[in-house]
Amino acid sequence: MFIRSILQASALLYTTVTAQTACNNSPSLCSKPYNNITHLGTHNAAFLRDASTSFNTAGNQFYNATVQLSAGVRLLTAQVHQFNTSSGQSEWHLCHGDCKFLDAGPLETWLSEIKSWLDANTNDVVTLLLVNSDRASGSTIGTQFSASGIDKYAYTPSSNSSSQQTGAAQQTWPTLESMISNNTRLVTFVASLSTPSPQHPYLLDEFTHVFENDFENESPTDYTCTPHRPSGLNTETALESNRMFLMNHFLYSTQTFGIQTPNVTYTTVTNAASGEGSLGESVLECSSVYGKAPTFVLVDFFNVGPAVQSVDRANGVQSAVGRKEVSADIVDERTAPKSSGGAVVRGRGKASVVALVGAVVVAVVWA
Repeated sequence: MFIRSILQASALLYTTVTAQTACNNSPSLCSKPYNNITHLGTHNAAFLRDASTSFNTAGNQFYNATVQLSAGVRLLTAQVHQFNTSSGQSEWHLCHGDCKFLDAGPLETWLSEIKSWLDANTNDVVTLLLVNSDRASGSTIGTQFSASGIDKYAYTPSSNSSSQQTGAAQQTWPTLESMISNNTRLVTFVASLSTPSPQHPYLLDEFTHVFENDFENESPTDYTCTPHRPSGLNTETALESNRMFLMNHFLYSTQTFGIQTPNVTYTTVTNAASGEGSLGESVLECSSVYGKAPTFVLVDFFNVGPAVQSVDRANGVQSAVGRKEVSADIVDERTAPKSSGGAVVRGRGKASVVALVGAVVVAVVWA
């Protein structure tokens, strides 16, 4: 009995020490540069298909941002819109296409929640990607970061000033353990940031540092590793630019009136580790094309698959520590309460919204 107690205590001590020395859930990642690992990202992380939104079919995730982070997600994306309150004041909210249809609340509130998670998880590096839908200035967005207090964790590249001026990507990124040691554990990209702020130099224009493949896919055969944004890149020039590759890997489904919504029914295949159209196969294919795994992969309904399996394989992580387990189930929308709102139908870049008012259909498209 005594020996068993000693063994149990030793196992607990080992687990505790391992968790303390892990970076982004694995000790093996600590010595790797930020741009040489693969970060699991959630597409439209703030827009939920859960009880809080009456299971709105426009939602891209079943779990909120802090649950996502605790389960191993390390890149959160969201759209930022200007919102006019009933009192006539202007606020900055996270809205899926239009604040009338799916409003996740103030940007500052969301950032405060992520800050609280960072406060409690000191060995993790997190990335934010904000789609700047209403072309807010760097100063405007930076004010929200300052108000939330999350800017205390902000990472600013040493070459940021020249990068913003010349449009050149940073060539060398620090290791995760260096960022953790310096407590600069938050990297923030904005798409796009036409007017950077000298007061908030940690807000980085996405397409200066990142390139993406196409995100508008409706079939498992649509996925490609070819650069789509920023325009003018091909495989060779994307590599030469030192930009990091963000691999979009999610599907849309076309509904009545040509409306597109996140394809949830196929997610078990989309987020799987193997099979045609799977996340795992796409990671392997793009790794072959570029000679290294994507720096970021972006998925809908991250828990299904689960998507993190393919990311662990890309990172060579076999025994992750410190993660919270979440269900890998898809929400059964046939038995879930229906949203009374409209459906926002695209994620990043542009959105289409359809509202049903009586027998009248109103469609609005944002570029």
